[in-house]
Amino acid sequence: MSTRGSSMSVFPPVRKDRIIPQLPHCFRKDAALHVEGDFDPKVKTACQEQRTGTVGFKTSKVIVVGDLAVGKTCLIKRFCKDIFDKNYKATIGVDFEIERFEVLGVPFTLQLWDTAGQERFKCIASTYYRGAQVVIIVFDVTDVASLDHTRQWLEDALRENDPTAVQLFLVGTKKDMSSPAQYLKIEQDALQMAQEMRAEYWTLSSLTGENVKEFFFRVASLSFEINVLAELEKSGTRQIGNIVKIQSNTSSLYSASKKKKQPACCQ
Repeated sequence: MSTRGSSMSVFPPVRKDRIIPQLPHCFRKDAALHVEGDFDPKVKTACQEQRTGTVGFKTSKVIVVGDLAVGKTCLIKRFCKDIFDKNYKATIGVDFEIERFEVLGVPFTLQLWDTAGQERFKCIASTYYRGAQVVIIVFDVTDVASLDHTRQWLEDALRENDPTAVQLFLVGTKKDMSSPAQYLKIEQDALQMAQEMRAEYWTLSSLTGENVKEFFFRVASLSFEINVLAELEKSGTRQIGNIVKIQSNTSSLYSASKKKKQPACCQ
């Protein structure tokens, strides 16, 4: 992990397989939040010049929602612990994992909230939706109904959050269990759904690990970029305000000085 800047040294080392030196590619450009091949130039410059403000101390909240048994827990466990357990127990209420990254040399943390898919736990889980920066809506590529239900899951999640302030991802799991023909058919519907939601689309397999790491690196990177841009905007606003204030005070002092001297000159 980079030790640039005093704020970096207070963090324990990031795992070597959690270092992100460049923006990971999207899964498909026709359903992506960010089609450019690299981070915003302003973000890269800010990281190089150590002007990322408090981003290195922040935790981005990610909620993972979707029907029962679509593979939400398996997805998170595969990434965080690199394990796959077929005999998982349904999540009761919520659970969460914390994953630390280093993006462009800056520490950044994701808090992954694994929410229950059972109807009877919805009220409990929904109380934890608030304050999310990222919403991951999961469906099973072998179950068309689970894709149809993603609309309701999105509505539930956005009810507790500002729709303009969250990044959305639509993720199909169990790709290994789908035949090519079956997958092709549901992918067309999923792409349309992602475009309607304005979400980035991915498919993956928690069993084989296909696209799992790439997906979470993408989530971390895009969330990091949004946080840095927001920090730069706040910093810019403060600077402009300070300049205006200083100019105003200087002008007032100059005017006051002239007023004091004028009577003396006239006399």
